[in-house]
Amino acid sequence: MMPQTSPHQHVMNWAISVPGDKTIKRDIFNNVWMTASQRYPYQHLTFMAQGIVELQNVELGCVNLSTPTNLFLQMTGATRCDSEMLDFAKNIVVVKDRQHIALLSEYILHKILYQPESTSVQTTAIEAFHAGQGVCQDHAHILIAMCRALQLPARYVSGYLFDQNYPHLASHAWAEVFLENQWYCFDVSNQLFTPKHHIYLAVGRDYLDVAPIRGVREQGGVENMMSVVQVLAC
Repeated sequence: MMPQTSPHQHVMNWAISVPGDKTIKRDIFNNVWMTASQRYPYQHLTFMAQGIVELQNVELGCVNLSTPTNLFLQMTGATRCDSEMLDFAKNIVVVKDRQHIALLSEYILHKILYQPESTSVQTTAIEAFHAGQGVCQDHAHILIAMCRALQLPARYVSGYLFDQNYPHLASHAWAEVFLENQWYCFDVSNQLFTPKHHIYLAVGRDYLDVAPIRGVREQGGVENMMSVVQVLAC
């Protein structure tokens, strides 16, 4: 929930309201994380993040080469690729360049229809591919799985998408692929290949690396989470 300034975006101001004791740290991917602990019984917890981010019209996203790119060749539980998926990718990506990865993104969107609430955060790339439907998280996982199987470093990006005509009320996910010694944006769900409408929050190998909120509670109980997102032009 904490964006960082980069050549793509300038964080003009940002504030997070979180109850309890807080600590801030960076992970192996250079993402900023806030950890909070609540020591007393509670019925409701509210987390609020708000601020202003200025986007630059550039082709590159949050350029961070501090993390070794071979880390983004590792398959994870969510980004495994089976033989059918690999054949699908090989038939399209005859040359490992931006044009063919964009074409692969287009074919993925045609095969895996965008269907809200058709999958969950536990759904893997293989499961979504064979189900033929999913959401932005699944599109990103599938493209990442195929690119890694083709020996192209690929990473998962969590953030927000600004669209003045179609407001997004939830967070967004897309992929980046390492080509020509740079990370390039591939938003399968929206067929966008430059990040001029994207606000970057975090990058990782898959969704589990960049989940906006995680929690652990002691003892029993039942929990529900509701989130609301607004991305507005200044």
